[in-house]
Parts: sequence; C-alpha cells; structure tokens
Amino acid sequence: MPNIVLFSGSSHQDLSQRVADRLGLELGKVVTKKFSNQETSVEIGESVRGEDVYIIQSGCGEINDNLMELLIMINACKIASSSRVTAVIPCFPYARQDKKDKVGESRAPISAKLVANMLSVAGADHIITMDLHASQIQGFFDIPVDNLYAEPAVLQWIRENIAEWKNCIIVSPDAGGAKRVTSIADRLNVEFALIHKERKKANEVDRMVLVGDVKDRVAILVDDMADTCGTICHAADKLLSAGATKVYAILTHGIFSGPAISRINNAAFEAVVVTNTIPQEDKMKHCTKIQVVSTPQAAKQPGTYFRSLKIASCLLCVWLLAKAHAWQRRQLLMMAEYKSY
Repeated sequence: MPNIVLFSGSSHQDLSQRVADRLGLELGKVVTKKFSNQETSVEIGESVRGEDVYIIQSGCGEINDNLMELLIMINACKIASSSRVTAVIPCFPYARQDKKDKVGESRAPISAKLVANMLSVAGADHIITMDLHASQIQGFFDIPVDNLYAEPAVLQWIRENIAEWKNCIIVSPDAGGAKRVTSIADRLNVEFALIHKERKKANEVDRMVLVGDVKDRVAILVDDMADTCGTICHAADKLLSAGATKVYAILTHGIFSGPAISRINNAAFEAVVVTNTIPQEDKMKHCTKIQVVSTPQAAKQPGTYFRSLKIASCLLCVWLLAKAHAWQRRQLLMMAEYKSY
C-alpha cells in the first residue's frame, strides 16, 4: 500500500494502533509535548514529502488541547510537502454547537463552523468522521467530508445480543434523533417511539413526554452521544414506568463526563453499548454495564470482505478508504505508463 503514512494524535492511541494493524502499517513517528507554559509542540519524525497522510485524533479527553494538537499536526505535514492530509476525527469536537437554538441568541457562537474553518486553514484536504451530531456540519466545510454511520454495527449487535429483538421497540431520547431510530426500526422491521424533552438549561432536562407504545416490549434507546447521561437515564425511567420489560442504550459516542458513570450504575439498563470512537477502558472498570462494540472480530467471521463493508467502524473506515485510494493511484499510474508508449 504505497504512499500512505498514518499518524496518531494523543487522544486515542489504542484506536490508532488498531487501525495501523488492520492496514498492515507502522504508525508514523511523531513526538508531542508541552512547554512549561502549556503550549503544544509537535515534531514529525519522518519524511512525508509526496505522501498521503492520515492523522487520527478523536475529540475527547482534553478536547481543546487535542484539537490544537491535531491542527498543528495537519499544518506540520502540509508544509512538509505531503500530497494530501486527511484528518480522521471519530468524534467531532464542538459538534453540539452547530446552530443558534433559541430566538434572541444573536450573540451565541456556532463553534462547529469555527472548528471546520480551523481545520481547513490548517491544511486538511479531507475529513473522515462518524455519526455527526447534525448532518449539516458537513456543509460547514469546503473540502470533502465523509460522515460514517454506526447503524450497521448497531443492527448487528442487536441481532446477536438481544434474544427478544423481534419484540423490541427502538426509541429516540429526543425528537432530533427521530430519523436515526426510524431507519434502524425499518431495517429490523419493528416499531419506534420517541421522547420529547424540554431543557431548563444545557445538561439539565426539565420534562419528558413519551410518544409511542412500549408496554411489554424491550426498549432500545439509540442516540449519537451521551455526555452526563441525564437524558438517557431519565428516558430509561420513563420507559420502565410505561411498561417496558427491559431497557438497553446504544450510543455512538460515549462521552460519560461528570456524574455519568454513577447515573448509569443507578439506572435500570441491561447494558449501555458504545463504539470505540472514545476510549472506554477506565470507565468500564467503574461500570460493568458499559459494553464496547467489537468490530474486528466480526470482520474475521465468514464472508469477511462483504461483511466488513457493512460495518461502519472507525477501525475499518481508514482501511476501506486507503484501499480505494491506493487502487485509484494504481489506475492513474497504469494510464500514465500507457500514454508514455
């Protein structure tokens, strides 16, 4: 696989190593450190001239530091004459600040747009991300954006781990996720419901209204992310009081900040399933209900190639795109050789 160099930021090195192993590549040499005044310093330890560079950095942990580190790495590779720089951002930072929510918020920022501008100015030629909080964020960029979806992995997990899945109902914890749950419900041929919520302020839910019938069914809450987990825990209580027999939660990005872990431990979830866009090792030690979707094992089962094409996972997205890009390069080289005769 020529002309591809893979670098890892410091936010999720385990994911980067898994991607490198899947590609059969070594991670590129990069040293990141901070000066005493907390400025970030990045040193690229190998030549990237003419190379197709992928930088993996998720929007988690110390988000502002990790975002700045990503911007510096992109710029370092760009001014070192790399042919193309792709930023692989499994969890896009500031994605929830994508609009002005209320009338009269004339001074509220649209920070997701600001992040998009920063990535473009730093020199990124291509963005790969997963389950954006709002699809319109793709329109904030003037460069190609691939927004991958966790839906195939979610469907696979439901079928393999919930025995009563044919009698389940897919539930969105808010009206904004209605499109997501209807798509999953249609694929499973089951019904869906949604919960209308009203907030007093950010991270604090005031009131919830359930729209749909969950009585005597397994309820599966599906959302793109969970931060303090106030919404999904309130939603779980609402579903149980409405007659649901069991409640599961499936989330793409498990942020789990503040009181999230204690809330999950005290909630009546059978399991809280997340993807590995954010590292979960430490949180799993304190909460046995958290499960991480393990896609590499699925890709090794029979029908590996076509099955892996169906799995929207950050572990495989770079592999698929890199393979396609390598094939395109080979075709161009063959055409160039043919014209030279």
